[in-house]
Amino acid sequence: MKVVAANTAGFCMGVRRAVELALDASTANPGPIYTYGALIHNPQVLALLREKGIRILEEIPERGTGTVLIRAHGVPPDIKGRLETAGFRVIDATCPRVIKVQTVIARHAPEGWASIIIGDKDHPEVIGLLGYAGRAGYVVNNVHDLDSLPLFDNAIVVVQTTQNTRLLQDVKAWAAPKAPHYKIFDTICGSTEQRQEEVTRLSESVDALVIVGGKTAETPRGWQRSAASPENPRFISKPKRKSIFKSCQRSTRWG
Repeated sequence: MKVVAANTAGFCMGVRRAVELALDASTANPGPIYTYGALIHNPQVLALLREKGIRILEEIPERGTGTVLIRAHGVPPDIKGRLETAGFRVIDATCPRVIKVQTVIARHAPEGWASIIIGDKDHPEVIGLLGYAGRAGYVVNNVHDLDSLPLFDNAIVVVQTTQNTRLLQDVKAWAAPKAPHYKIFDTICGSTEQRQEEVTRLSESVDALVIVGGKTAETPRGWQRSAASPENPRFISKPKRKSIFKSCQRSTRWG
């Protein structure tokens, strides 16, 4: 049996930065440390954070003490102010790639541009982006739903940073005839794009493909959609999940 590991395996820059900021905060700041929502969809990392005394803050109280870290997904713009008003010290660990998308929306919304966000409406990143769009924010999760939107005088189209690059190409084709009244911004993270391309190449050269990550997390699901045969990859969230390896035992080349 031969195992081929992806060169881009591991956390992306934004998540790695957020985890490092959280761990640094646990030793450098007095008082309780929180993350606003789960920092990452990874049970091992969440367990490590709990061991360091870092707890999850799900709702903002009227009064609070300690430090709250905003996760890499980002938050609506009012959340940071509410945390500070409640008395928390805030560390903003929003991924720079997500900040780029927030900035695009924040720049256009006051000028009357509608914001069309391609992504999962329940994903924290998308919820945060909607907060920058005011009352003219719309979320669709596939190119077919774009035609169900109202016609806008002017609209920008952005994409959740972890979406599949194939979807972006379809969105560009949809928006092209509507230029210059519709502007599309390529906001998929470069790291996401590189990993998806590598998954595609790797899946074409192996008998079995194992994705190490939570099956419900957006990023691993994006990798699955990038595979040559999207129904084939096995998900594994814990390295000791023997059942996964048993199901692939007839394979001679793993990715």
